[in-house]
Amino acid sequence: MTVAREASELRLNADVLVIGGGPAGTWAALTAATQGAKVVLADKGYCGTSGATAPSGTGVWYIKPEEQLREEARQSRYTLGGQLADVPWMNRVLDRTYENMNKLGAWGYPFPLDDHGNQYKRGLQGPEYMKLMRKLVQKAGVKILDHSPALELLADEHGVGGATGVRIQTGETWTVRAGAVVIATGGCAFLSKALGCNVLTGDGYLLAAEAGADLSGMEFSNAYAIAPTFSSVTKTAYYRYASFYYEDGSIVEGAGSQRGRSIIARNLLEGRQVYASLDQAPEDIRPHLRINQTNFFLPFDRMGIDPFQDKFPVTLRLEGTVRGTGGIRIVDEDCSTVVPGLYAAGDAATRELICGGFTGGGSHNAAWAMSSGSFAGEGAALFAAGIGDKAADRKLKSVSTTVLQKKGGDGSKSLTQEAIHAVQEEVTPYDRNLFRTEHGLRSSLNRLDGLWNELRERETTLDAEGVRRREAVAMTATARWMYNTALVRTETRGMHKRDDFPQLDAAQRYRLTSGGLDQVWVNKLPVDKEAVAK
Repeated sequence: MTVAREASELRLNADVLVIGGGPAGTWAALTAATQGAKVVLADKGYCGTSGATAPSGTGVWYIKPEEQLREEARQSRYTLGGQLADVPWMNRVLDRTYENMNKLGAWGYPFPLDDHGNQYKRGLQGPEYMKLMRKLVQKAGVKILDHSPALELLADEHGVGGATGVRIQTGETWTVRAGAVVIATGGCAFLSKALGCNVLTGDGYLLAAEAGADLSGMEFSNAYAIAPTFSSVTKTAYYRYASFYYEDGSIVEGAGSQRGRSIIARNLLEGRQVYASLDQAPEDIRPHLRINQTNFFLPFDRMGIDPFQDKFPVTLRLEGTVRGTGGIRIVDEDCSTVVPGLYAAGDAATRELICGGFTGGGSHNAAWAMSSGSFAGEGAALFAAGIGDKAADRKLKSVSTTVLQKKGGDGSKSLTQEAIHAVQEEVTPYDRNLFRTEHGLRSSLNRLDGLWNELRERETTLDAEGVRRREAVAMTATARWMYNTALVRTETRGMHKRDDFPQLDAAQRYRLTSGGLDQVWVNKLPVDKEAVAK
C-alpha cells in the first residue's frame, strides 16, 4: 500500500477501492483481499456501526440446497414482484448466501442453536455481525478509512480509477487511486429518520451516474415501513402478527404488513389515526420475538407499552430504495456496471434480479448484500489484476457534476437544508410517492428539475458542509430517476402503484433502465424469457 500526505491530504494507491462499510462493502473488501488485492475501504460513518444493518436484527434468505425448498424460495417473491426477477440470479444468490452464512459460523459468529443443537442461520444480529465483519476485514489487511465519505469518482478514457473524499474528523481530504472501485453505499431513505438510514442518501447512485453508469428499477423506490409514531425502528416483519384498529377499537379491514400498507396510508391521509397491536402472535413465540429483535421492543418498554396486548399508534416511514429494489444496473455475474472498473453491490445495486418489483425486506436484502458484495469483490480484484502496474500511469480526472474546491464556495447551511427539505416534500407524502398519478409525478418533477438546476450552479467545498450539499444533490437526482421511470410505467406492478393505472399490464413485463443527470432518460429492457420461473 503506497501512502503519501501533502498539505492536509491523504493519498493512497490500491488495487481495489470499496466505498461503503456495511455488509456489502465489507464482504466486497474481504473477498477482494483474499484474492490477493490491496484494498482500501472508505466508509461514510464508522465501518461496523453505520448503516441499516448494524443496529438491527435481520432475517437472511438462507435456504438449504434442496430443490423443493429452493423452488418455494424462488416463488415467494416472483409473482409478488411482478415477474421481473431472474431465476439464474436467484440461484446464484441462494448458493452464495448459503456458502457465506456457513463461513460466518466457521469464523465465529454466535448463531443460536435449535432444539437439536444445530446452528440456526436464518437471521443475523446486526451489532455482532458487523463487529465480526470489521474484524475480518482488518485481519485481511484492508485499510479502513472511517468517517470518510467519497465526494467524487476519478476516471479516464479507460474507466473508473479511484475517488476523492473528505475525512470528517480531521478535515483532511483523501484520494485513492485504484484499479477498480466497488460502490456499496446503500440505498436512499431521504433522511426520513428510519433507524440506521441517515447515512443512506443515494450518494453511490450519483457517483455512478456521473461516471456514466445507468440504473434499473428506480420506479420500485416507494417503500414505506410500518413503525410506531414514537419510534424510528422499521421492522415491518413483526406486523404480520398485528391487528389494526381505529381509535374507537374497530378493526381496519384489509390492513397488513404486506399488501395492506396502502389501506393504512389512505386512512392516515384522510386524518384517521391507525393503531396496531401484535395480539395475533402466539404466546409461545413471544419471548423469541423479543430475543430476535431486541431493539424493536425498546421504545415500547420505555413507554410502558405491552405491544402484544396494548394498542399503539402507527405511521408509515419512508425507506425509499433501502427496502425498494431499484439501484445501479449490473451487467454481468461479477456485479460490474457498464463503466469499466466500476462495480456495485448491496442496496446500491438493483435488487430486481432476485425480488423483481416488490421489496425483499430484510432477508432478501441481507442475502443480496453478502452475495453481491463477494461477487463484486472477486470481479474488482480480477479487473485490477488485469491492469497491473499501468494503474499508476493513468491520467485520472474528476467526473463530478458538482464543482468541488478546498476553500470558498457557497457554504450556507440554510441553503443546503432548504434543498433537502424541498426533496423530502416531493418524496415523503403518500399522495405523491406511494399513490402516483401522471399529474402528481409531472408536478413533482417540475419542481425537482428546478431544484437540480439550482444545486448544479453552486460550488461546494471539500468539508463536512460539502458532504451535506452532495447529499442534497444525490437525493434530488435519485428522486428524479424515481419519478421519471414511474411516469413511463403506466401500470401498477410490485410496489409501484399508479392510481390512474391501477391494474397490472402484461405487456409491460420489462425492466426500466434510467440515467442521465441534467437530462434524465428512461429505456425499456426486455426480461429474459429463459429466466421465467416455472
